[in-house]
Amino acid sequence: MESPPRAALVHEWLVRWGGSESVLASLAAILPDAPIHTLVHRPDARVSAAFQGRTVIPTALTHLPGARRLYPAALPIMPDVWRRTRAPAQEIVVSSSHAFCKGVETRDAKHVCYCHTPPRYIWDLRREYEGRLTHRFSAPLVRRLQAQDREAAARVDHFVANSSFVAERILRLYGREARVIPPPVDVERFVPAERPREHFLTGGRLVRYKRVDRAIAAANAASLPLVVFGDGPDRSRLTSLAGPTVRFVGACAHEELLELMQTAIAFVFPGIEDFGILPVEVQATGTPVLALGRGGATETVVDDTTGLLYEEDSLDCVVEAMRTALSRPWSPDACRRNAEQFARPAFEAQMTDLLAELGTRTKGQVSSD
Repeated sequence: MESPPRAALVHEWLVRWGGSESVLASLAAILPDAPIHTLVHRPDARVSAAFQGRTVIPTALTHLPGARRLYPAALPIMPDVWRRTRAPAQEIVVSSSHAFCKGVETRDAKHVCYCHTPPRYIWDLRREYEGRLTHRFSAPLVRRLQAQDREAAARVDHFVANSSFVAERILRLYGREARVIPPPVDVERFVPAERPREHFLTGGRLVRYKRVDRAIAAANAASLPLVVFGDGPDRSRLTSLAGPTVRFVGACAHEELLELMQTAIAFVFPGIEDFGILPVEVQATGTPVLALGRGGATETVVDDTTGLLYEEDSLDCVVEAMRTALSRPWSPDACRRNAEQFARPAFEAQMTDLLAELGTRTKGQVSSD
């Protein structure tokens, strides 16, 4: 029988590009020979290009008709699927988890879980996900998923969190300590430019918990220009709330989004995120961020230097922050310097150091044997 690989990677699903796929790309660079185990492998063009040439091993769910579109419906059985899935490796298994893939069977290999977040739809943010798939979840099902999630967490050897905010949730929900290593941000793709500052900016994935409605209400109340980019299930509701100074531009190509960031007075970030890559990308363009002073934003925005962290989740606080941003100068260089500490090489160096501490050879460390 062929011996298992030295290392293996585990990822929730490989369908659309997002922050977790960016993390997986760096993990794959660190462990270039590791196969990638995933629930469903139906990649879009960007995901396909990022992992071209890699060995990807999906579960049987990938073969179901409509798997690319309907895989979220399998959420109630995901813990069971992962528990029955083995990721064989001689030394180490590294999972990139925001749902249930940390429950994968690893046998005697060490299991390091890079935890983007404990699954929000069964824990803290269950109410915010009401009205979506999870509105059909009964209380007994949620309790079962929570128990399975805790059982899976107990089998992880080492947790890594993407922020102190998530590390606190891991401790509270799982009773486990976690090292904090912020995720990689491609700051080199987001550069400053000397352009007129014309509007406030908000957006991304348009879902309710992002609280884009708060930014729209503030722009309406203060008659300030606001551009909303992105798309998602909350777009129609948000459009109905918009006044005459609010403009929706939909999903943007990179160059269009970069120009919107470079010409923004500030980026309005009213939601509570586990980390939040967008605020770092915006700061990389030299633009300040106005964020609620909770969650990951407190770890990526320097208050009064690269933006403002307002205290209360209220309309008045957002309006005040927007008016303050208009009335004061900001240093694009300070914003850029702050963003650079989250660049991809920093993440890869910290993860390489962690794996070396655990006795795992990474790229550049593999011996000739």
